[in-house]
Amino acid sequence: MATTDHETLRILMNHRSIRRYKPDPVGDDVLLQLVQAAQMASTSSGVQAFSVISVRNPDTKKKLAALSGNQVYVEECPLFLVWCADMHRLEIAGTVGVGEPVKSARNTEQFLIATVDVALAAQNAAIAAEAMGLGMVYIGGIRNHIDEVSELLGLPELVYPVFGMCIGYPDQEPLLRPRLPLEAVLHEERYDDTRQADHISAYDQVYRAYMSERSGGKLTGSWSEAMAAKIPVPARTHLLAYLEKQGFRLE
Repeated sequence: MATTDHETLRILMNHRSIRRYKPDPVGDDVLLQLVQAAQMASTSSGVQAFSVISVRNPDTKKKLAALSGNQVYVEECPLFLVWCADMHRLEIAGTVGVGEPVKSARNTEQFLIATVDVALAAQNAAIAAEAMGLGMVYIGGIRNHIDEVSELLGLPELVYPVFGMCIGYPDQEPLLRPRLPLEAVLHEERYDDTRQADHISAYDQVYRAYMSERSGGKLTGSWSEAMAAKIPVPARTHLLAYLEKQGFRLE
């Protein structure tokens, strides 16, 4: 008979992005447990197409903070992890396996496999971190200057940074960010968009109240307004050229 791990659910349902940390260091023992938890995430056909780079050096964190859009918490967090999709190791594995060079297909499917693998692994680590009393926040800004980040971290061909992750002991208690109504994301048997506009309108009211409380009344915009401003703007258009330079053929 299946049982429910209420503590795990409590952790999942109380996730908040933490951007301010106590000065306490995150020890090597904790780092190892986080990465071991990451390794136990599901992975396509056992390929385990990810690597993670831990960064504690203040100078390196300062450079990464600047490259990520001057996000000061990247510099200030005790531990910064860069989660990378990694098909490079698989070519090495293929060569070990048959005793001669093996080159992967390097196509869109392998790109997706590696991207999904690293996302699943990182989320495992995020949940593990919160279970251990740590806080974290993802840093997509690591892709702002992805060439420079790759050079700084010495990334070889077929490895690319997907996002960063600040980790440390929380020094803040931010509000829980509300999510869309369950009915907007859960579909039965077939995709149903007949009431999406209604669900979004209802969420807008909740979102406005959240933003107002979070900003002390300075921000009162809705989620739909934020998305209307965001989605027409092409973001990080340099990524395709970078990925092709790293050896992927997105076709």
